Amino acid sequence: MIELKVDVDPAEVGFDAERLRRIDKHFDGYLERNRLPGYLAVVTRNGKVAHLAANGQRDIEAGLPVETDTIWRIYSMTKPVTSVAAMMLVEAGLIDLKDPISRWLPEFSEPRVFAGGSSVKQATVPATEPIRLWHLLTHTAGLTYGFHRTHPVDAAYRDAGFDFGTAPGLDLAGVSEAIARLPLLFQPGSEWNYSVATDILGRLIEVVSGQPLDVFFAERIFTPLGMHETGFQSATGDLDRLAALYVPHPVTKEPFRHDEMGALGRVAPTCFSGGGGLVSTAGDFHRFAQMLVRGGELDGVRLLGPRTLRLMATNHLPGGVDLETCGRTGFSEAPYDGFGFGLGFSVLDDPVKAKTLASAGEFAWGGAASTAFWVDPDEDITVLFFTQLLPSSTYPIRVELRNLVYQALID
Repeated sequence: MIELKVDVDPAEVGFDAERLRRIDKHFDGYLERNRLPGYLAVVTRNGKVAHLAANGQRDIEAGLPVETDTIWRIYSMTKPVTSVAAMMLVEAGLIDLKDPISRWLPEFSEPRVFAGGSSVKQATVPATEPIRLWHLLTHTAGLTYGFHRTHPVDAAYRDAGFDFGTAPGLDLAGVSEAIARLPLLFQPGSEWNYSVATDILGRLIEVVSGQPLDVFFAERIFTPLGMHETGFQSATGDLDRLAALYVPHPVTKEPFRHDEMGALGRVAPTCFSGGGGLVSTAGDFHRFAQMLVRGGELDGVRLLGPRTLRLMATNHLPGGVDLETCGRTGFSEAPYDGFGFGLGFSVLDDPVKAKTLASAGEFAWGGAASTAFWVDPDEDITVLFFTQLLPSSTYPIRVELRNLVYQALID
């Protein structure tokens, strides 16, 4: 177990301690209004934890408090882990960013693109471009999520069992085959749409590496980094530390327990979802974020080269535009204005357009239960936020947290 604690005077790393305490006051306000079950925030600079803010309950009904070793469902914060795994295979020469994924996943050999009709009777045309590895990493493959509910293809996903999460009973190979039978939303590489692309990426990693995704993660990422409490299921003896999952009550807006979806992390999954299946602790994910801000290396363990990390944290959207320009409207873990998308992360290109205090070059992502993290290479800052409230669009937590962190930075 990684003991996470404040290990530097904030002033030594350029933060005003009193201003950092505004984080606590702000999110304590959420608790006082009964809008969050509990929270944990971690602010790090120069590799040192400058601030920990924690309060509330990890399990309201059991009266169990949030603690630094609480285990959280990180949902789509799994995606950066899967993206790092894919880039490790690129560095090993086993796959290239321009490679068609059909080389390893033949079910995607003849993708077709929606051209009209309904969810049950679609008119399609052949894709003019194969789906390539970089399309999966950037969510420009033409795939979608059923829960978007903005297009007939979204409905087709739901009809196939892909609403929130993967279709029941399918392993990762079965998921890939089922998704390949559905039409694409647009021609690969032409637009951005948040999607199951990272689940397909996980299957690609399995085929290319010859290992199940959970084994690859454990052997190549988690064990080397000392992330011993991150995986697709919490150890039986640690289930009391796994936070309960909540949604806003439709009338009172108070946190309402959702044990059906809260089964994630408690039971062994049929599918190792590279797009949203992991549970982790603040201590574990802190080490992952530190590896990223250090350019792919931590404590003598190097997962990626610094040039690879720089490429991942660069905007890859067509024409270098932002998400507002080429992104489909719908659910997202990031704002659109001023943000591009790299190989597995959102990328802040224009703080003025985004109207944020954060630094250009920040890369980030979040999870459906309102968790979030970002890495600021320019200031050598990482920030983590954990809670368990679905969906992440309920409150503007990420926008607020950015401002709260950077207003405290005085050097």
